[in-house]
Amino acid sequence: MNLISKLPDVGTTIFTIMSQMATDYNAINLSQGYPDYDPPLALKERLNWHVNNGHNQYAPLAGVAALREQCAWKVQEYYGSEADWDTEVTITPGATEAIYCAITAIVRPGDEVIMFDPVYDCYDPAVRLSGGVPIHLELCIPEYSIDWEAVEGAIGPKSKVIIINFPHNPTGVIMSDDDMTRLEAIAVKYDLFVISDEVYEHFVFDGQKHKSVLSRPKLARRSFAIFSFGKSFHATGWKTGYVVAPELLTKELRAVHQFVTFVAFTPVQFALADYMASNPEHLQSLPSFYEKKRDMFCTALKGSRFTIKPSKGTFFQLADYSRIADIPDTAFVEYLTKEVGVAAIPVSVFYDDSEHQNSRIIRFCFCKEDLTLVRAAQSLAAL
Repeated sequence: MNLISKLPDVGTTIFTIMSQMATDYNAINLSQGYPDYDPPLALKERLNWHVNNGHNQYAPLAGVAALREQCAWKVQEYYGSEADWDTEVTITPGATEAIYCAITAIVRPGDEVIMFDPVYDCYDPAVRLSGGVPIHLELCIPEYSIDWEAVEGAIGPKSKVIIINFPHNPTGVIMSDDDMTRLEAIAVKYDLFVISDEVYEHFVFDGQKHKSVLSRPKLARRSFAIFSFGKSFHATGWKTGYVVAPELLTKELRAVHQFVTFVAFTPVQFALADYMASNPEHLQSLPSFYEKKRDMFCTALKGSRFTIKPSKGTFFQLADYSRIADIPDTAFVEYLTKEVGVAAIPVSVFYDDSEHQNSRIIRFCFCKEDLTLVRAAQSLAAL
């Protein structure tokens, strides 16, 4: 057979590799972003109830109405966005599927899609599968900020979409009001669509607030805003997310979604709807919950040879190891896992080229039990 791969340079993701390595070497897994604690008990009880009371068949294409209503209420409460739950909210099997469907819905062969390195790994392949051309722009270190002049300079006649991800994985930076103003002006001026990956929306620290594209009407009219229940409810294995977009964009997204997975997992949708309605304080508590974990981890590493600047958002923390070793980050995380017993992610894998292995920056995940973080930090501080 003469098979030509559509993604010849794509192998097993670094997250799978490092998690497997953590298992193989019995290391504390601070690499892949999932908690080592369960979702709230009341949420699990509602899932069990719906499984045992007949909610086990296909949900509607767009998702269970009660959950979409809760999503519309939430974006109104947090961002002042009056999304129509029926025509502008879609439940998906995770945010990654939502991102894929949004890209597939609007990107055609030759269209250019701007994204920012270090970039989450699912954007580029999805663009290429649609025949689009990824345009990688680098965030400006050490603050990992967007150079808006460079963005405008990269826009040409084939530019179609800007993908943003804030709070940002892997760096933990957040958008400022000025960033949002610049994004809005550029998107409107050049008639660009925006895909906004906001899965860490509730993990913003130090009294700051998340800046959503939904809070700006001119941006909201041309954007897919993508969110994750799995992140917000400590249930990443449930693979459930949602998209808020204007009716025209939602129609195109659903046209793709119905031929990718068709629907999301039914009983989880009912359970989430119940829990969101009865426990609104859960989302309100998340910033302080994760800020305490960030502070605990960073404080425990304060006397170490790692250089730490506390994350502004997400549940990820960058660390500079240049005072410990002068080897590429891919080699350093392998050493950490095998010899120190702590798994992390090399930040170079989030770049379009490999030269950033020289940056000596790795990413730790702190959505772990306090004891897990203390044990990991003790091992890291001994280096």
